[in-house]
Amino acid sequence: QVQLVESGGGLVQPGGSLRLSCAASGFTFSSYAMKWHRQAPGKERELVAFISNAGGSTNYADSVKGRFTISRDNAENTVYLQMNNLKPEDTAVYSCHAQQFGVGRRIDYWGQGTQVTVSS
Repeated sequence: QVQLVESGGGLVQPGGSLRLSCAASGFTFSSYAMKWHRQAPGKERELVAFISNAGGSTNYADSVKGRFTISRDNAENTVYLQMNNLKPEDTAVYSCHAQQFGVGRRIDYWGQGTQVTVSS
């Protein structure tokens, strides 16, 4: 059974930090690229960060560059999102997403999400 379980969300003051974790099970984690997305109320889902399956390549939305860092531990089947200098506009539900491309196919797995609220 495939599972992606996020944790680490919560309420934080502007300028604060949070570290999100996403624990994966039920599939070969090291064969999948991982992404973090977020969705704020009334807004479309936004891709926040990407990391390749081996961790050698990362990419970020312009809105979080220099503040967020994505990483992964393939031995622990976990992907992380370190979020620093948080702003009220970072408030959203953050979800992790596993993706693999093959010949003529694409496989996607999603977590349920964790709420991040940035407010004083």
